[in-house]
Amino acid sequence: MKQYVIDGFALKDYTALKQYFDTYLEAATVGGIYWLELDSGILTETQAAHKTCAPHVFALMLEETALSCELLVRIKKNIRCDCMGYATIEQRNWLIEWADAVLERLSICI
Repeated sequence: MKQYVIDGFALKDYTALKQYFDTYLEAATVGGIYWLELDSGILTETQAAHKTCAPHVFALMLEETALSCELLVRIKKNIRCDCMGYATIEQRNWLIEWADAVLERLSICI
């Protein structure tokens, strides 16, 4: 699996991220996993056309020392669809910029 990983968190960093994610993201049924909905402006043509599959999401796994962001665009309604797939460069960059902005907002320096 392709991922963007940020590691080296202190316990206070993990606590701040968990509180932020619990407030602003949807938690998956598996502990430590959160869904980050992609901005509609960066969906591929196929993803945008698959309105019944929406929302398109990235899975984020928060652990005490690391945040792993899958680079697979998923859907929560089905196991498989043509609109799922690895992130485009634009989607990947959007995810990295989102993660960096959250770290900056929470004053987490890695």
